[in-house]
Amino acid sequence: MPSISNCRQQLQQKLFPQGIPRLWCPSLTHFSAAAQFDVQRIRAHVTAMSPWIGGLLVPGSTGEGWEMTDDDIEQLLEITFEIANSLNLPVLIGVLKTSTDNVMSGIQRLHQFSQHPRFAGFTVCPPQGEKLTQPEILAGLRTVFDTGYPIALYQLPQVTRNEVSRETVQWLAANYHNLILFKDTSGHDRVANSGVDLQGVFLVRGAEAGGYAPWLKEAGGPYDGFLLSTANVFAKELATMIQLAETGQIDEARALSTRLETLVQQTFDSVKSISAGNPFTNANKVLDHIRAYGESFHIQPAPLLYSGISLPWEPIAQGHERLKVWQQAPLTGYLNTL
Repeated sequence: MPSISNCRQQLQQKLFPQGIPRLWCPSLTHFSAAAQFDVQRIRAHVTAMSPWIGGLLVPGSTGEGWEMTDDDIEQLLEITFEIANSLNLPVLIGVLKTSTDNVMSGIQRLHQFSQHPRFAGFTVCPPQGEKLTQPEILAGLRTVFDTGYPIALYQLPQVTRNEVSRETVQWLAANYHNLILFKDTSGHDRVANSGVDLQGVFLVRGAEAGGYAPWLKEAGGPYDGFLLSTANVFAKELATMIQLAETGQIDEARALSTRLETLVQQTFDSVKSISAGNPFTNANKVLDHIRAYGESFHIQPAPLLYSGISLPWEPIAQGHERLKVWQQAPLTGYLNTL
């Protein structure tokens, strides 16, 4: 009988014949009004990223998945899978719910997308609750893994108010071959840094703080890749950094990583005072607006959140100045080049 790790490897190869992508993007969701998807902007944005990213998470926290209704999520996935199919991008479906029952209902509702050739699995968090014990967290997750669907486990204590321990992740990896990927956005990196044998589970880092290149295995870090909100804006730079590491150019990868970390931190700091939305969404919508429109960014309406609230102009103008310095050239905008 094949081992769990062999079964996992076979499933991963089936889902990702070219290998599991090392750079994933929890893509932004663009709106023309409150809860009204701007399909043309979504398509243009994903198309602009597509040469550099390996896959999408939709809807992730950056895509405002925690705020959306089930109907909206279903509509967004219909849009996304059509785009992803044309660009040959795998899609992880974010089932971002705070209880096991709601996760199960979400998976059941979105079952039809599991038949799509670009389907790469469901992404789930542990059940919410700061007082939950590890056995309680494990019991909830086992219910989800028992469905048999490919699962990416998402460590997000900012929302769940708890963390899955290294022992719990190790047990899941040893007993469920359908645990294909583990994403950690905690910034603590306890599971990855523990060195426990996860039998081929692909590890991706989602935290923006703490740099990028040093976390890659080529640089002595514990991660196989990244699933980063900033891939919405810096897909080319992040992909280049990974390629530098892959070819042994570690110093160059670290230098690019350091420059990028500084710019990202400045942008996140600039949106701290915005009470609506979340920092991952807001920081990336600020910079994506400039990436999309270039020097004409100021004559376009400010980007909208799911609620219909417009982001303020001050951080957008600040982002424009930072991107000009970063590129050391006039900003064209991908909407003008597609």
